[in-house]
Amino acid sequence: MESPKQVVEIASPAMDASPGVEPLFSSLLYDVSQQVQEGMDDLLKMINEIDVHNAEVVEEVERCKESAVQRRKAIEEETECFQKAAYAVLDVLNIGGGKTNQMVLELDNHQEF
Repeated sequence: MESPKQVVEIASPAMDASPGVEPLFSSLLYDVSQQVQEGMDDLLKMINEIDVHNAEVVEEVERCKESAVQRRKAIEEETECFQKAAYAVLDVLNIGGGKTNQMVLELDNHQEF
């Protein structure tokens, strides 16, 4: 196996034979690094946009949750009012002990969600 010194000596003449290769390689390397940098800058911009939109979506979800909770409370309050009204009507009609109790039980069964 050749020593590292011999490998360098073998590679050196090839480089010396074409002096235009090194500037071409440097130019190519610079162009590639510029493209990579531009790509990274674009990715950073997109990441920032995603972060902004993510924050907006999270805020909207929270608002929707709060709205749903408020609507549920309002519906529960309305249900309670209708049940009280139904009980009051049943009391006013005084349909008889057994039927009134049966209707009350039916109303209670319908209130479950």
